Amino acid sequence: MTATIPILTTERLILRPWRDGDLAPFAALNADPEVMEHFPAPLSRAESDAAVGRMRAALAAQGHGWWAAEAPGVAPFIGVIALAVPNFEAHFTPCVEVGWRLAKEFWGRGYATEGAREALRFGFEELGLGEVVSLTTTTNARSQAVMGRLGMTRDPADDFDHPKVPEGHPLRRHVLYRLKSAKWRKGQ
Repeated sequence: MTATIPILTTERLILRPWRDGDLAPFAALNADPEVMEHFPAPLSRAESDAAVGRMRAALAAQGHGWWAAEAPGVAPFIGVIALAVPNFEAHFTPCVEVGWRLAKEFWGRGYATEGAREALRFGFEELGLGEVVSLTTTTNARSQAVMGRLGMTRDPADDFDHPKVPEGHPLRRHVLYRLKSAKWRKGQ
């Protein structure tokens, strides 16, 4: 079954299906040690391309997932914004997660917050979701700040060890932020 892949737009961004031309800049982003600081390791080109294959398949199957993010007039590809179903089991799954990963040169411009807000709007208004979560390592203050700007809240009791990060790895512990539809609607 193939879903229609929506294209989401904001004042400065287009969240769209992947193009073959996105693979090289996505691989560069995934190989950057600063971008990947809060992941177990940077990705090789083959690992990055395989990830795009999975992202494309999820978008086609579900109609949402990891969109390629474009900033018209700035760059044809700045990273990814997601409204995706995590591919692991934890105390809060099944769920839908809002997420982002941007190339370093696009940090600090508000793109992650802007794109994630549109993904949340789509999730709550178009998909009728009751809740969206976001997760990151305990050390990723930048992403946690975005989660706060989105109106998401953290309960330390929800923190968890990510099952896809090896035991003993310093990035295994993660925080979980949540946003209920009712709270999102009040903020609109």
